[in-house]
Amino acid sequence: MQKDLRNCCFMNPDFYHHIFKKQQLVEAVPSNTEIAGWAQRVIHLLFPEQAKQVFDSAQQIEAEFLALEKELSNIMDATQACSNCNNDKVAKAFFNQMPQLYALLNTDIQAIFNGDPAAVTEFEVIRTYPGFYAILFYRLAHALHLLNVPLIPRILTEYAHSHTGIDIHPAAKIGEYFYIDHGTGIVIGETAEIGKNVKLYQGVTLGALSVDKNMANTKRHPTVEDGVVIYSGATILGGKTVIGHNSVIGGNVWLTKSVPSGSTVYHTPEITVLVNNE
Repeated sequence: MQKDLRNCCFMNPDFYHHIFKKQQLVEAVPSNTEIAGWAQRVIHLLFPEQAKQVFDSAQQIEAEFLALEKELSNIMDATQACSNCNNDKVAKAFFNQMPQLYALLNTDIQAIFNGDPAAVTEFEVIRTYPGFYAILFYRLAHALHLLNVPLIPRILTEYAHSHTGIDIHPAAKIGEYFYIDHGTGIVIGETAEIGKNVKLYQGVTLGALSVDKNMANTKRHPTVEDGVVIYSGATILGGKTVIGHNSVIGGNVWLTKSVPSGSTVYHTPEITVLVNNE
């Protein structure tokens, strides 16, 4: 037996050659850590509540934005998948919309602060809430996605996913005043559309009815209209599924069809409690 185990450890030279060939074909994309680090510096500049660095003037902040713009262009230059892009132009377009992006993120802060009785200050929301952390990365990634930047948006949202348990595809469309409460286990698919003033609790899935590859580039995920609240554990599937505005979807609901505006949808479990007398 020991001899057999030793022999199994000698791999065929073709295997080493195969791995070597794969290494030669790897795209020259900067590491996920480097890309996420750039995004974190953007976030720290927008929300100093998350940062230690203090700037002495508005001119220094302007210079830092310009440095981050150049860094984004360099990251895209190093990404072979974007070798034909005008990266300086794309980076400038991204940072030109920073005031609008900042205003949008502040609506998310307001939604969380106003909606959660446990939130004491906006500082607490910015500094500690995983839902806002995931939204931060999603908003940056979505803006890059709209500029047709490849790969980098997905790296950013998966970085946030790994830190929060909240999985938001960068292509999903999400309106202002978005509120994620607790957040762990939330999944929002690529073609999901979410309106304004929507509130999601932990464990919510906005997914597809089928994961067949031939459904790529089709509307596979639900539409959630304005003012909807979806409680924990709810699963809503299908590209034709529309949750009408101001509806409430209860916990553990499984939905594969649309519901009209103002609906209340709930799951009725059968629970038995046995009390044993002494």
